[in-house]
Amino acid sequence: MTEFIEITTAELANRIDDPNIRIIDARLIDAYNGWKLGGESRGGHIKGAKTLPPKWLEYPDWLDFVEEKHILPQNYIVIYGYSEDDIMKTAEKFADSGYEKIFVYKHFIDDWSVNPELPMDRLPRYRHLVPAQWVKTLTDGGIPDEHDGRRTVILHTHYRNRNAYLSGHIPGAIDMDTLTIESPETWNRRLPQELKEAFQAHGITADTTVVVYGKFMAPDNADAFPGSAAGQIAAFRTALVLMYAGVKDVRILNGGFQAWEDAGYPVSNDEVAKHAVGDFGVPIPAEPELFVDLPEAKAMLKSSDAELVCVRSWEEFIGEESGYNYIEKKGRIPGAVFGNCGSDAYHMENYRNPDHTSREFHEVAERWKSVGITPDKHLAFYCGTGWRGSEAFFSAWMMGWPHVAVYDGGWFEWSKDANNPFETGIPEL
Repeated sequence: MTEFIEITTAELANRIDDPNIRIIDARLIDAYNGWKLGGESRGGHIKGAKTLPPKWLEYPDWLDFVEEKHILPQNYIVIYGYSEDDIMKTAEKFADSGYEKIFVYKHFIDDWSVNPELPMDRLPRYRHLVPAQWVKTLTDGGIPDEHDGRRTVILHTHYRNRNAYLSGHIPGAIDMDTLTIESPETWNRRLPQELKEAFQAHGITADTTVVVYGKFMAPDNADAFPGSAAGQIAAFRTALVLMYAGVKDVRILNGGFQAWEDAGYPVSNDEVAKHAVGDFGVPIPAEPELFVDLPEAKAMLKSSDAELVCVRSWEEFIGEESGYNYIEKKGRIPGAVFGNCGSDAYHMENYRNPDHTSREFHEVAERWKSVGITPDKHLAFYCGTGWRGSEAFFSAWMMGWPHVAVYDGGWFEWSKDANNPFETGIPEL
């Protein structure tokens, strides 16, 4: 085994702002975000650290993720985590890949986290992005951290694909088809009365804690309904509509069903009965500002204090493809800022880690800043029909950005009106 130099707390604190140092957090990203999963005094990560969970080391292309984080062989690498095994395993992996300036730090819990003078950071609304361990405590009948013990519903979301639920789900979860919350004529959120009836039928009130997750599983009719395979994007879409309606405590399982399976937790095939409730509890919508409709979207395009953010692929943005088999027109809304989802209409690589957990929030903010997407503006994210826009919305909302929404109609609504302008090709700078 390779010998690595152990760095002290004082040494790390003195050099934390050195631009040649890369600090690696070898824990689950949930701990990085703020969850206290190892007994630390303060939740979060050492300021400036980059997340690299041990399970990522098993991926053949793990170095691609490292390079994306600008962790280069010429840098000094400092690795910390919960366990010495994880620290040393990560250090060995770097050494085997040609990195030479590798140091280990073993006192995060007993030294760094207990000292409020030492800088740490965390995702401001981390409590709404929960780890599988948190959900497991719920299913075992316990009350996890950051939960007040109120009645909880676990939602397995899907689009016209109950087999994804019946073939394996988190024990105790009920399923929700996204058709219950959005209209297939417009793919916008349904009317308030329809939402009220849908949530009541699923046992959800404004005071219910709702944990939402998705599962990637290509259905038999994937060519006709490719969105059925979208998995976790459906969870973000559902979570946003729940918040819009007025549910006060909405949580998303970080990484969806894959995170549950990766943790080795039991899977159920039993159909869990839904227990309807008599009244949702508040008028819907309680948070109308979370959605923007066409008139406001047009007004935002004219404002210097607002941005319409297109969370679509490059090919959709420049008009090479529409992205959907039910959208004919190709192009983009003039004046929209490119928020780049990833490869196509059903993937969100630029907002996800390789294990489908939400990407390190610093990285999302850095990418957005480079194109003028900043927290001081009123932002409305959109895609084709609101799903990808919802995931991008949560990236901003969980960072605590104050004025964020989703333009619900998206390219589907905009492109149907021949009077609305559109552009194709690479935009001029």
